[in-house]
Amino acid sequence: MSFYGVTDIWTYVIGAFGIILLPGPNSLFVLSVATARGVKAGMQGACGVFVGDTVLLTLTALGAGTLLRTHPALFIVVKYAGAAYLSWVGLNLVWGAIQKWRSRDAAQPQAVPETPAHLAHPFKRALVISLLNPKAILFLLSFFVQFIDPSYDMPAIPFLILSTILMLFSALYLFGLIFAGARLAQGFSRRKRLTSSLSGAVGGLFVWFGSKLATASLN
Repeated sequence: MSFYGVTDIWTYVIGAFGIILLPGPNSLFVLSVATARGVKAGMQGACGVFVGDTVLLTLTALGAGTLLRTHPALFIVVKYAGAAYLSWVGLNLVWGAIQKWRSRDAAQPQAVPETPAHLAHPFKRALVISLLNPKAILFLLSFFVQFIDPSYDMPAIPFLILSTILMLFSALYLFGLIFAGARLAQGFSRRKRLTSSLSGAVGGLFVWFGSKLATASLN
């Protein structure tokens, strides 16, 4: 028995919730932006993630996963572009952390710091990070298809239901990260070295995400 073309909806709810909780580039970037620049910038980053996820979900519905599978060269181009971008963001975070660490002991008074380039446009950065992940398309395709009744007359309806559930969980999770990041920023405001160390650690994770994407396969 299906719910408007969705089979075993509660199993999907549990699975989608677990997937959202797994740390990834999108959530870490939003948390970093919120910690560095506050709630407003964090919300901008979250909006970029929502738009990117919506595009990926739409592409998945239109068969993007099949396209990448049947055109390996296209997958390779998107894969390396995404890996390079994630690594670039990560290296910028690491470099910014090093600069903060050095300035902590500088003798001269520090001017008001400018917004780092990699955090200057959180919506655009988050959108690109979200889109340049071909594995996400393939994962969504393989995950969604398990819960869509192939005999249902209007497959767009169960796909819309599944997408709405996933986006709702994503919104709640990202909003939680944003406010947590803003609180962390208040607590770390006088602990520059701790802040820079955490920023550097997040940058290292981004570089790791990039390396994992560069070695990803279609299997």
